[in-house]
Amino acid sequence: MNLKLFGAAALISVASALAEPDPNFHIYLAFGQSNMEGQGNIESQDKNAPENFQVMWSANNGSCTGRTKGQWYTANPPLASCDGKLGPTDYFGRAMLDSLPKGAKVGVIVVAVAGCDIQLFEKGNYSSYVSKIKGDFNQSWMASRISNYGDNPYGRLVELAKEAQKVGVIKGILLHQGETNSGQQNWPSRVKGIYDDLIKDLGLDASKVPLVAGEVHPRGVSAGMNSVIANLPNQSKNFYVASAQGINGVLGDGQNVHFDAAGYRELGKRYASTMVKALRAAGAFETPVPSSSSVVPVESSSSEVASSSATKPVQSSSSVELAASSSSITPVESSNAMAIDAVAGLTPAIGEAVFAAGRVMVPVSMNGAKNVSAKAYSMLGKEVLDFSKSFASGAVGFETSALPSGTYMLSVQVGSVRSIQKMNVK
Repeated sequence: MNLKLFGAAALISVASALAEPDPNFHIYLAFGQSNMEGQGNIESQDKNAPENFQVMWSANNGSCTGRTKGQWYTANPPLASCDGKLGPTDYFGRAMLDSLPKGAKVGVIVVAVAGCDIQLFEKGNYSSYVSKIKGDFNQSWMASRISNYGDNPYGRLVELAKEAQKVGVIKGILLHQGETNSGQQNWPSRVKGIYDDLIKDLGLDASKVPLVAGEVHPRGVSAGMNSVIANLPNQSKNFYVASAQGINGVLGDGQNVHFDAAGYRELGKRYASTMVKALRAAGAFETPVPSSSSVVPVESSSSEVASSSATKPVQSSSSVELAASSSSITPVESSNAMAIDAVAGLTPAIGEAVFAAGRVMVPVSMNGAKNVSAKAYSMLGKEVLDFSKSFASGAVGFETSALPSGTYMLSVQVGSVRSIQKMNVK
């Protein structure tokens, strides 16, 4: 941080400490799994969020945007973490501003972990789930996301929400989760438990703070969960559901669980219209006339635009060659997946996944190890292919036709050496 920015930040800190919370700064808490994290491609139209739509960065790692945990920034995507892209909160905030008087502000705090169970957000029950995920190497990609929120996403949401209450007013809660808990009839009551904890921990008035949950993708493998989500309003008159019906665009991830960019924009607007309806029903939508002395969160100009090296993982020459070829495989995007975890001598080694003659191949050097474990997982954390027995000629692999088009995590382990790689099959 340069001296000029440090001075500005210090002044804002002092002003915030002395000022009362701005009633015109409406803050919304958002949590869930991959669709709340955001999986849509970020396009030029998504990079021009208005300055009075703000995000408090919630993740430990902000290297992709130059953001710091607990600070406010103009809400250009990603909003949840560097693992996310465009999500529903992006256009929720913009649409909410359209419904508010000129000069009002909207802020969001987004905490989301792809593939997670609702248990991850249960205050008294999350730790055993985190331990389970961290103890399963095949779920290490999810474990890294959880670690980005201090191994306690619920706690992180509360921590930052309390900071946000110093400068604004929490008006509502957004949820998009359920794909991993598809078909579980007790899901609505578990959501109610999380909501009750949030209300208590933040000192909120439940009658004035609605919760809006979005439906899962109507064309996805988890579409049946929408019948369970439909029961959520039975838990409280202040619980609402934002419909996803008629949103047909999907990312083509093999399971059709993720919306495309256009779908996220539309879903975000539906969240907003539902939230406005909920707030009006609760008598909590009225907004005072903005005051010229209101405290406005500020940000460093460097956070507006991320460099290309910050927003895209580094690729080796072999990956670049693959990307330029007619291959149907896009290799690793994980920060650690591209490294060969090996030590000179007899330590086993695992290389990058490559495409060759209609096959996905992962180079493996056994170097004395007796067994290799190689599996593919969906982005929901479900095993979809075991290719452990395919080892031959120094590699494990499988025919690309063995998997539908989509995004997968490849987990390969040889002895104590492990590698997780993200792969797109088109």
